[in-house]
Amino acid sequence: MVNMATMSKEEREEYLSRPHIGMIGIEDPGHGPLTVPIWYGYEPGGDLTVLMSPDSRKAKLIEKAGRFTLAVQRERLPYKYVMVEGPVVSTVPCLTEEHARPMARRYLGEEMGDKYVEDGLDQSNVAITMRPERWYSTDYGKTADSDTDTDSDPAASSA
Repeated sequence: MVNMATMSKEEREEYLSRPHIGMIGIEDPGHGPLTVPIWYGYEPGGDLTVLMSPDSRKAKLIEKAGRFTLAVQRERLPYKYVMVEGPVVSTVPCLTEEHARPMARRYLGEEMGDKYVEDGLDQSNVAITMRPERWYSTDYGKTADSDTDTDSDPAASSA
């Protein structure tokens, strides 16, 4: 039986495409998964990209595991979340115009994003791209007993 709060494919992809701070989860053998906040890029129907130092613990664990999980959530009523997991399909040098500037503008806006990139972007970063394979999502605003406005999410208007 399908949960009435489960998001449709279009709903979950649209929600993930907004500039939320993601929580990346990466297998860490002998420990719980490494779970840390991260910026990400995603367009509906496409792959998901994160940027990081190739020397970071995140990058080393992703290289070893070959996959990662990313979750985003709304932290006030009505709660909702999207979680996606899949294999890494590419790891390439982070290019300023292709990866870094669009990511910085996504989260900081055009002016501050450009300043962020120009004031000290680590040129050794890599862009790691994951192909979404498994999705989990819930929007508690879709349940019959929810009386909270679902259109008041500020992330929806900032996309």
